[in-house]
Amino acid sequence: MKIESVDFFYLSMPEVRDIGDGSQDLLLVRLAAGGYVGWGECEASPLTSIASLVCPMSHAACKPVRASVLGQRLDDIGDVARIGRLVRENSSDLLQADHTFSGIEIAMWDLLGRVRGAPVYELLGYRRAYPKLPYASQLFGETPHETHEKARAVRAQGYVAAKFGWGPFGRGTVEADAEQVTAAREGLGADAVLLVDAGTVWTEDVDAAGARLAVLRDCTVTWLEEPFVSGALAAYRQLASMSGAVRLAGGEGSHSPYMAEHMIDHAGVGYIQIDAGRVGGIGPARRVAGYARARGVTYVNHTFTSHLALSASLQPYAGFEDHRLCEYPVEPAPLAMELTREHLVPGEDGLIRLPDGPGLGVTPDLAASARYLVDVEIRVGGELLYTTPDLGDRS
Repeated sequence: MKIESVDFFYLSMPEVRDIGDGSQDLLLVRLAAGGYVGWGECEASPLTSIASLVCPMSHAACKPVRASVLGQRLDDIGDVARIGRLVRENSSDLLQADHTFSGIEIAMWDLLGRVRGAPVYELLGYRRAYPKLPYASQLFGETPHETHEKARAVRAQGYVAAKFGWGPFGRGTVEADAEQVTAAREGLGADAVLLVDAGTVWTEDVDAAGARLAVLRDCTVTWLEEPFVSGALAAYRQLASMSGAVRLAGGEGSHSPYMAEHMIDHAGVGYIQIDAGRVGGIGPARRVAGYARARGVTYVNHTFTSHLALSASLQPYAGFEDHRLCEYPVEPAPLAMELTREHLVPGEDGLIRLPDGPGLGVTPDLAASARYLVDVEIRVGGELLYTTPDLGDRS
């Protein structure tokens, strides 16, 4: 098969608010080859990624991503990796290329799975997909009372693990943060898994992060996520030496497997969180999962958009029975839920299971998606480089 087309669709809520909610807009990818279609999603700025798909060549190492994809053979999983290497070679100075190619790469796996009638995890070599324990992922409330109520609500829904992040946490006093964490613990109950996400708020300030460790220990928080920016490895390592039972988590900012492996080797993290829509796709994420497991670091998906992205993010470690936690957004924007026909919902035992259908087992609802479609045009020197493609059957 030859790749005949790769189309990007910018979908957005009518209003995008200035909050840490990545489900407010998204970039849907459609890839066609040999009469089959595969779907993917980029976890990145949609308009920036569209630009990197079509931008005129700047020089030999700064070519548009589609130049390395269109017309390429796609017959087996080896071709996916080969095309990925070609993109990196031709677009190494195009910093958005890894994010942009991630969604394309996911669509390739989905397409190959549909061709072979097999789920992606089987193409990755797994005999089965083990169920995962979802942690209800949400933002801190603006007040401790609001956080307490959110915690009570997800526990009442049956979640036995939850994560609170961003919002006001880390932006005020140590005492204010302590009240937030305590409220979350009290709302969840003593027996639930509590996770905290600082959203890189302290950049590389170890003292500021260290000042919060006492309340995290008192509230038996399992991990402190992203206290610093992804590249601040020395700061991570120093805090890890102080944190005791509170492990550090990070890695969602990794846009290549090399960045993730550096975090595993040098940051002292106990959990590595990888987004298949950022790291280069499912194949690179699978590489990181194996690397982490061999070094005693627990792999966890990062997902904060649609269930298409959720399925893609779970495939790389689907066959790991002992790596059970998975991020599960519980406050998604309507766009994120309406994008797909199928949804990965907790079963009666509270666990998430991947679909056994071919590919990702999740397909876009085109009629619903059309309601969020934003028309985009890119012209350079009068030449039309991109216009929103036809989404297809919207009935």
